[in-house]
Amino acid sequence: MAKYTKEDILRILEENDVKFIRLQFTDIFGTLKNVAITRSQARKALDNECMFDGSSIEGFVRIEESDMYLQPDLDTFCLLPWHTQHGKIARLICDVYKKNGEPFEGDPRYILRKTLQEAADMGYTFNVGPECEFFLFNTDEHGHPTTVTHDTAGYFDMGPSDLGESCRREICLTLEEMGFEIEASHHECAVAQHEIDFKYSDALSAADNILTFKMVVKSAADSHGLCATFMPKPLFGQAGSGMHTNMSLFSNGKNAFYDPESPTGLSRIAYKFIAGILAHIRGMSALTNPLVNSYKRLVPGYEAPCYIAWTASNRSALVRVPATRGMGTRVELRSPDPACNPYLELAVLLAAGLEGIRKDMTPPEPVSANIYDMSEQERLENGIENLPSTLLEAINYMKADPFIREVLGDHAYDKYTEAKKLEWDEYSTRVSQWEIDRYLSKF
Repeated sequence: MAKYTKEDILRILEENDVKFIRLQFTDIFGTLKNVAITRSQARKALDNECMFDGSSIEGFVRIEESDMYLQPDLDTFCLLPWHTQHGKIARLICDVYKKNGEPFEGDPRYILRKTLQEAADMGYTFNVGPECEFFLFNTDEHGHPTTVTHDTAGYFDMGPSDLGESCRREICLTLEEMGFEIEASHHECAVAQHEIDFKYSDALSAADNILTFKMVVKSAADSHGLCATFMPKPLFGQAGSGMHTNMSLFSNGKNAFYDPESPTGLSRIAYKFIAGILAHIRGMSALTNPLVNSYKRLVPGYEAPCYIAWTASNRSALVRVPATRGMGTRVELRSPDPACNPYLELAVLLAAGLEGIRKDMTPPEPVSANIYDMSEQERLENGIENLPSTLLEAINYMKADPFIREVLGDHAYDKYTEAKKLEWDEYSTRVSQWEIDRYLSKF
């Protein structure tokens, strides 16, 4: 990541005749927000003097506590590679601070920073490589999103059946122009579904990159007359979109998950980290899989995990250890979806792994068999439990695990669980088209 000073940024803005700067941050659900300023206000913003009203941001504060400050992270500065009729635009990702100069405890970026500091105090840095999947659909005559597609491609297919190929190519080139290292891009197994993988980085940069990635995908889709969605399961009978999260801890420049003397190549630290995640995965699910729709992806038959187990050999388990060893040794969690807030997701995953290390936890035995082929009795005999099957169940597990409150802090925890319960209540009382089709003429 490039390192910038205030003067570097001011110079680049002037040399490139940048007209607007987006000061970006997220609400508690990971929705990207921004305050746009003109170049004349750039020094004020870089001096952390840009104020905004936090009372209208989801999960922030009451109206009487609403004045907040945006403090730009200078290392996130970049020029956006698209042009508007008003000239070039730059962006800075910001941390949110209160009037008294303290970090706002409900800022998702702060929650991740706080957890990363805990890892640093234990001698670790946390690296993350996300795999983001998404759908590209047609828009209607008004430009509104639909679930209509003329795409007929499947896994790794090419044009002409892959109608999103040119859009995907533009996304990759745009991201590279913004400093991403793209490792792979391809059509996924569902119609109109795509995946673009970018190189791992430190966790804070990875979370920033996920939000930037989503912004670029949606912008490129719009320029192609398409709509992009990171909704986990937009199509019945098709695979949903996941965000497999690859994680590793480094200590003194070495991968702490690798042990060349171990028969598996995995260190005791790796086993403890896995144990911590498995111990808290149910409580974390409302964060890693935050929507009502998320749980329609986590069902058997579509390559998404729904059982709590780990493995080094198959993709039916929740946690997988890819075959790579040495510096590339990592743990892959396969349940998260791209609708999650990446700052909160990575904060709870790291905190759970660190707890596993501190408490010297031991994971259950790895499962080599295909879990989907097991009977319920076989799963019980092997101690394999289920992930939550609904958002309500996930919220209840979250409330039953005090560890999650410790990681998020009281403010974010209370706001998040309150909002998710309201979301579930609204969904559960809504009459769906399925019910109309099923019952209206029958009863």
